[in-house]
Amino acid sequence: MEKDISIIISTYNSPDWLANVLYGFNSQTYRNFEVIIADDGSDERTKNCIDKIKNEVFYPINHVWHEDDGFQKTIILNKSILASTSEYIIMTDGDCIPREDFIENHVKYREEGCFLSGGYFKLPMNLSKQITKEDIYSGKCFDLNWLKANGIKRSYKNTKLIAKGLLSWFLNYTTPTTASWNGHNSSGWKSDFLAVNGFDERMQYGGEDREFGERLINKGIQSKQIRYSSVCIHLDHARGYVKPEMIEKNIKIRKETKKSKSIWTNFGIKKK
Repeated sequence: MEKDISIIISTYNSPDWLANVLYGFNSQTYRNFEVIIADDGSDERTKNCIDKIKNEVFYPINHVWHEDDGFQKTIILNKSILASTSEYIIMTDGDCIPREDFIENHVKYREEGCFLSGGYFKLPMNLSKQITKEDIYSGKCFDLNWLKANGIKRSYKNTKLIAKGLLSWFLNYTTPTTASWNGHNSSGWKSDFLAVNGFDERMQYGGEDREFGERLINKGIQSKQIRYSSVCIHLDHARGYVKPEMIEKNIKIRKETKKSKSIWTNFGIKKK
């Protein structure tokens, strides 16, 4: 059966977190999809993890990998876009466990001429380490009472986990947060990704996802907010790969994209 959705999951040397994410996709209500692992140079532990889980899950997994050359997420994402076989792509990260209706809501709200911007709920490290496969399959890790019992404090942000139906629609409509392209939970049409030439491969950590979304918007693709409808829980992790020069370079590229209102990057999927 031809797959209707391609899920692209970025990862780097975090096999335990990735395993939990893949278990999350194994509990989805919408099941006609493929998973593509966009692997930015992980060692054998990640390959071993994927090989093991391939035998447990109902969906196909394509492991797209290149050698480790520092933070090169944009390059591996472009390779993964080309490797996808569906017209519609959801992108997320290997530290974000999707709620069971994650794909269902991306499918429900997708429309021509738009990309979707979903939400996440961030967990502290102690709770990130505590979550098991059983907690994911049972949905317990999305249960607010269970999270509170394990140390999550009362906050307005907790609404993301309980908003459904009319409430989630209202919150999507009224939130002041911009519906930007984000790496943890966004989706759009593959044809639109190719029309802007994918991600700018000069960019490393810091705004590389936003810049991609800004070129989509420059092309006339509207951003649509579903941060209270399609939710994932974000597992905590260190960010040792972040360097100030990466941020500085990316800021300059984003400023140029905004100033010139550019749609195309010469440093994307197709090279000069």
